[in-house]
Amino acid sequence: MPALPSWLTEPLWDQFAALLPERPEYHPDHPLGCHRRRISDRIVFDKMLQLLRFGCSYEAIADTTCSATTIRSRRDEWIRQGVFAQLKQIALDAYDRIVGLVLNQIAVDGSITKAPGGGEVAGRSPVDRGKQGLKRSGMTDGYGIPLGRVLAGANRHDSPLLAPTLDRLNDLGPLPDDITVHLDAGYDSDKTRTLLNERGLHGRIAHKGEKAPIQASQRWHVERTHAWQNAFHRLARCYERRAIVIDAFFDLADTIITVRSLIRRTWTTHRWGGRPNRRP
Repeated sequence: MPALPSWLTEPLWDQFAALLPERPEYHPDHPLGCHRRRISDRIVFDKMLQLLRFGCSYEAIADTTCSATTIRSRRDEWIRQGVFAQLKQIALDAYDRIVGLVLNQIAVDGSITKAPGGGEVAGRSPVDRGKQGLKRSGMTDGYGIPLGRVLAGANRHDSPLLAPTLDRLNDLGPLPDDITVHLDAGYDSDKTRTLLNERGLHGRIAHKGEKAPIQASQRWHVERTHAWQNAFHRLARCYERRAIVIDAFFDLADTIITVRSLIRRTWTTHRWGGRPNRRP
């Protein structure tokens, strides 16, 4: 069963392959020149997509084409080369160039997921009987395209994570002069308003104790993006222990979300080779 449809996998792989350095099929330093042939990057990339989508273990996804050790070692190699972060940035730039990021409306919110294995960014979850959990403070544009995140333990409050989350805006280049940040009642404090004023941002913050439907503001975009990310079971139930590995999987998931939204929104206005027959 494929992890993703071909109309989404193929453009992802084409760009991912362009970021990889050229490697010989056989290791050049082997004294006899008969070292075992290098596993294809495409095979490992497909395994990474399956890991992200289905959330299974490395041993469960390994087969005769690729071992679990190879998947882990190639994953770490790509992380050191910064391929996942570059891929996400290229997807964002392409979306901004073709469709346009809605950067005058920003939404930030936290989401808690399970982290049964603990790790560097895990903590006692207040909503799961003190079990290990992971919190991500995510930021999206006005449509819900993920712009960045900060990982922390589930026991961390959303409010202190707002500043490092907003720092991710510095990676986006020129920004509009007037930016509104939409926040829920967990950020309703003078400290948050002072932080936004210092950065020249306008805040639209829900008030504590006042019930209001999420549709009453633009916050529902970030909630929808959290749901999109949780559809990748590797993120909804995270067994990775190292923060750099978790960030790599999040970068890959954000790239998929961005490219999928780009294809969906340009399906009626653009034509290209490999365009899906139906609107995604």
